[in-house]
Amino acid sequence: MTIKANWNYPTTVRFGAGRIAELPDALKAAGISKPLLVTDAGLANLPVTQRVLGILRDAGYEAAIFSDVKPNPVASNVEAGIAVLRKGAHDGVIAFGGGSGLDTAKVIAFMAGQTRPMWDFEDIGDWWTRADPNGILPIVAVPTTAGTGSEVGRAGVITDETTHTKKVIFHPLMMPKVVIADPELTVGMPRFITVGTGFDALAHCIEAYCAPGYHPMADGIAVEGIRLAMENLPKVAAKPDDIEARGHMMSAAAMGATAFQKGLGGIHALSHPIGALYDTHHGMTNAVFMPYVLVANRPAIEDRIKRLAAYLGLEPTFEAFLKAILDLRKELDVPHTVKELVQGESIDAAQRDRIGEMAIVDPTAGGNPVKFTKEFALETFDRAMEGRLD
Repeated sequence: MTIKANWNYPTTVRFGAGRIAELPDALKAAGISKPLLVTDAGLANLPVTQRVLGILRDAGYEAAIFSDVKPNPVASNVEAGIAVLRKGAHDGVIAFGGGSGLDTAKVIAFMAGQTRPMWDFEDIGDWWTRADPNGILPIVAVPTTAGTGSEVGRAGVITDETTHTKKVIFHPLMMPKVVIADPELTVGMPRFITVGTGFDALAHCIEAYCAPGYHPMADGIAVEGIRLAMENLPKVAAKPDDIEARGHMMSAAAMGATAFQKGLGGIHALSHPIGALYDTHHGMTNAVFMPYVLVANRPAIEDRIKRLAAYLGLEPTFEAFLKAILDLRKELDVPHTVKELVQGESIDAAQRDRIGEMAIVDPTAGGNPVKFTKEFALETFDRAMEGRLD
């Protein structure tokens, strides 16, 4: 066989209801004695966060909290967090929350001991080798949503406010040392967040499965992640305290982030500009673009989708899988068009062109099964604006 590929898999994961009680032990295993808990502003004062801080206090940990994190985190959030971390002489980070909190926490831990600007470590070529590995602090990740999978990832997505573009900061040592995946922590999520994050997990799995390249392990993980997400997302939306279904969604999220080392694609490449420009929820934006990108990519993925449909117990056709996605979106109140998503904000010709330019240079664009040209991106975007799937 002449094929060559690089494969990487996740870290230690402590999965199961109630395992948040093991956080002090996880910190010890990671070599953290004075942690900084990083989360988003909306989560900071909720009972779930106070419960975690109580667990740490009872175990003798002096944990400070940093929560100046936007839903789409920006560079200034990272810079502020680094300042708090250094002032408090913290020796590690607890990444707590959804994708925004987890990504920001990981980048804070990564940048803690670096001297170069953050953008010097964007996920381009071997830029990650510029970093001083001795300046990267250990991370324990505790997800409270089931979508991004950032808890098992080696990167963080941060928005450059000067250009309104999302950039991926990457280093292998940004992978958390320990993950606590406790589905009980996700029960209090609002339905909108449950649905949006769930579709994020589904998008990760679908795009990883459809990405070109040889990675049979990622393909297998992605296919089972798709099944778990499609079967359990309606359950958790209808019954938030269904712990078993919540657990399956947490697994699907981690599986998506594990699988997408193979690649992502047009769903994310179009979603990132919309999120950066209109501050839309990332997972919900993925959900809106999902069927349009599938249709646009059909010539390159139809055979793969047929196999996927058969695995899911559907008629083994592209049409059957597309219908299942559309039905799921409708059941869970996902907007059908970008117009509905941005809630009436006008997108004029100049903004449309800017979205196309941003999409084709997005780091995920290269994984699309069909060459992701500006023409391809804008045609797909127009269909998503108008709701056309023909």
